[in-house]
Amino acid sequence: MRILLLGAGGFIGRHILSELLASGHNVRAVARDVVSLREMEPGAEWVALDLAQATGARDWFPHLDGIDCVVNAAGVLRGPEMEAVHVAMPKALHAACKKAEVGRVILISAVSARADVATGYARTKLEGEAALRSSGLRWTILRPSLVIAEGSYGGTSLLRGLSALPIAQPLAGDGSFAFSPIHADDLARAVRLTCEDLWFVNMTLEPAGPETLTLRELMTRYRSWLGFGPARLVSIPIPVMRMLGRIGDLAGSGPVSTTSLEQIVVGNAADGEAFAQAVQFRPRSVANAMRDRAAGVQDRWHARLFFLAPAIRWGLALLWFASALLGLFAGRAQTLEVLATVGAPESAAFPLQFGTALLDLGIAALVLRDSRAQVATAAQLVVVLGYTLALTLTLPSLWADPLGPLLKNLPVALLILVHGAIGNRR
Repeated sequence: MRILLLGAGGFIGRHILSELLASGHNVRAVARDVVSLREMEPGAEWVALDLAQATGARDWFPHLDGIDCVVNAAGVLRGPEMEAVHVAMPKALHAACKKAEVGRVILISAVSARADVATGYARTKLEGEAALRSSGLRWTILRPSLVIAEGSYGGTSLLRGLSALPIAQPLAGDGSFAFSPIHADDLARAVRLTCEDLWFVNMTLEPAGPETLTLRELMTRYRSWLGFGPARLVSIPIPVMRMLGRIGDLAGSGPVSTTSLEQIVVGNAADGEAFAQAVQFRPRSVANAMRDRAAGVQDRWHARLFFLAPAIRWGLALLWFASALLGLFAGRAQTLEVLATVGAPESAAFPLQFGTALLDLGIAALVLRDSRAQVATAAQLVVVLGYTLALTLTLPSLWADPLGPLLKNLPVALLILVHGAIGNRR
């Protein structure tokens, strides 16, 4: 079959792509940035497309030629693009599919996308489901519970990060919220079966594993699997968790948000036995998945860095912001010393202070806005190197200063490189 896969660069999409290719299907894979993905998975035909902008049927006609089935695994947990990606884009895609006579459309939704869940994610996912059901196409909707794998993303990464915290691990409320986790490989297998078998047409399935576990049980298991010792779970009242979620909303890309918290506390349980009967295979349990693949040092690094990564980002931004303010309001004496060394007039002091303050503020903003941390990393290293060289040439005595104003640039540069290495969470 020739299959168009949306969201092919995401956590779930990558597993679906591997399953489809391994089964001999031809896949046209859609992602926003495909440069590295082409190298990582050359077996697919990659298409670079911003789904939030692909809201007209004409955007899809060039990509539907010869396609037998469309799998929509695209999703946005929060942000202004949810409406476009979950509703407007699929409507345009469905219209194009009808004209192109594409046989099937399969949507990956979520079991927590329900009318009683008051999040934009749940609402838009439900609207996307309704749009597909009313499209006149042959459809299948898969609404998985929590998706686990050897790697992690989203809710699974959050659980690992919480489980890896030292001293004590915060638990939302009493930790009784239920999940029926399914391994990403089993979800991908189910997607392939729905592509291949017309028996699944006009069906809504809830992919789930054989175990239903509470949040408390999941965190305990993850901590044991990671090898961090006995869990010491501390219950955090839900109002406090919601306050932390709002802080995460303001941060823009913090590890916790209102939506991610609400998606956890509403419960994600499903009937794993009914799903196994529908797809005619039994997904792995969490216990068996952890048994079959021991945690490695990379898993422990990722879990420990989950909260450190945003902390480093905000710490660097604060460093540049503070540098701007200190240089502007308390740096005149040193600025005059630098100017005297090069023979420049005192009148250049304020323009130099103001200019470097603006530069530092710009770097702070770039650190916060650059979600991939690539441009911000390069910019920070260039500016740190520039400041270090300039001060070395004009005030070399700073290298011998016991407070280490220049020596500190070395660990700062290393921290910038660490941020560049772990800042891209995709």
